[in-house]
Amino acid sequence: MSVTKEDVKYVADLAHLQLTEEESDSLVNDMNQILDYMTTLEELDTSNVEPLEHVIDLEYRLRNDEAKEPVDHEEALKNAPDADSDYFRVPRVIE
Repeated sequence: MSVTKEDVKYVADLAHLQLTEEESDSLVNDMNQILDYMTTLEELDTSNVEPLEHVIDLEYRLRNDEAKEPVDHEEALKNAPDADSDYFRVPRVIE
C-alpha cells in the first residue's frame, strides 16, 4: 500500500488544511516512509513479547500522592491577574 498525492489532498480537505504543492509532496514521501517502516515491523515475531502500558517505567517518575494543607484563600488570590474580595475575575466570554 502506498499513499498518493490524491490521498494527501483528500485527507487535507477532510481536516480543512490548505497545503502547498511542496507540502503535499513532502507528506506523500513522509507517509510512504512511515508505511514502509510499519511493513518492516510487521515482519517481527512478537508472539513472546508482553504488552506494555508505557514505554518507560513510570513507577519511579511519579511523586507520592500525599495529602497536604490546601492553599490559603488570600495566597491563591494573590497570584490572580484580577480578583475581587473572594473570587478570581476573568474576562466575559459569553455575551
